[in-house]
Amino acid sequence: MTVARVADLVSILESWAPREWADSWDNVGLLVGALDRPAERVLVALELTDPVLAEAEAWGAQLLVLHHPPIFKPLPALRFDRGAGPRLERLVRAGIGVYAAHTNLDVAPGGVNDQLAAAVGLQEPRVLRPTGEDRPLKLVTFVPRDHVDRVRKALSNAGAGVIGLYAECSFETPGTGTFRPLPGANPYLGTVGELERAEEVRLEMILPESRAQAAVAAMLEAHPYEEVAYDLYPLQNPGARRGHGRVGRLPQPMRLRELAERLKEVLRVPALRMVGDPDRVVSVAATAPGSGASLIQAAAAAGAEVLIGGDIDHHDAWDAVDAGLAVLDPGHFATEALALAEVARRLREGLQARGLAGEVRVAESGTGPFTFC
Repeated sequence: MTVARVADLVSILESWAPREWADSWDNVGLLVGALDRPAERVLVALELTDPVLAEAEAWGAQLLVLHHPPIFKPLPALRFDRGAGPRLERLVRAGIGVYAAHTNLDVAPGGVNDQLAAAVGLQEPRVLRPTGEDRPLKLVTFVPRDHVDRVRKALSNAGAGVIGLYAECSFETPGTGTFRPLPGANPYLGTVGELERAEEVRLEMILPESRAQAAVAAMLEAHPYEEVAYDLYPLQNPGARRGHGRVGRLPQPMRLRELAERLKEVLRVPALRMVGDPDRVVSVAATAPGSGASLIQAAAAAGAEVLIGGDIDHHDAWDAVDAGLAVLDPGHFATEALALAEVARRLREGLQARGLAGEVRVAESGTGPFTFC
């Protein structure tokens, strides 16, 4: 089995959370390393800390997939005696690459926002602050019958054929294609100069516009023909909205203190901060993983009665009170770290689908900077 390269892991990640989905101020992608390096051991963590780096070194990881970019602002100097410099030096010396998926992972389907909303149990969650919409397209190509499964699988791996909770969705129509190879051609079927009638299948799959380039490249690689006929059609169907925060109904109305206890259990935190009357009954909640303060007004405007998010400071809390919004703050780390298992799962499945050898695991040493006493 072929060993995975860094480029393979990047392709898997970006078929799920494209870099262009990141906020304009963000710094995502491959920040340390090279695409052609092997990546047989991949460690997933929220951020680069000394314990996470030590775990990566001890395990022999070749790639770290992080949520928080360790290089965020342009570096005026790369000093190995201060700040993050010693960790960056260790990464380079150990040959460990670093890939960061930050706000693009926040807004991706099944990403950080969706993971927190699911953990809270939000019913039919909606995006609080939209950042874009992925226009749907339909890709149609014509494939010899014995290659249909291969082409469909390649397109699926590139992000095509997903409808809701269903993957590898396609439609096939048998038919007859004609072509006459011209001098210089090297046809898979037929003879140069003679008209060929080939039994083919019209294969149709939908895909988001953000995956069009990758899907076409995957199709061309898997298709046996020297010249591949295909069409890309824009659709009028509404595209999937992406963005920050979610709002939806709780499974049942509950007191704020009951919701707090539930969060402590599902997010595995010993305590959290609460703004509002503990006995207030709430039924509509908003979630804002990581730094949630910027979504206070959007949550109130959407009809939320409580906001669940991290990094709520003193003045943010009073803004929430003025907006009639209760707040539960389990912390930045806890509201984002629960997505790491999903990152690892998708990387494993992507490697398996491509027939590549690689081991992926979530760092056991990752923790937030705060403790409770």
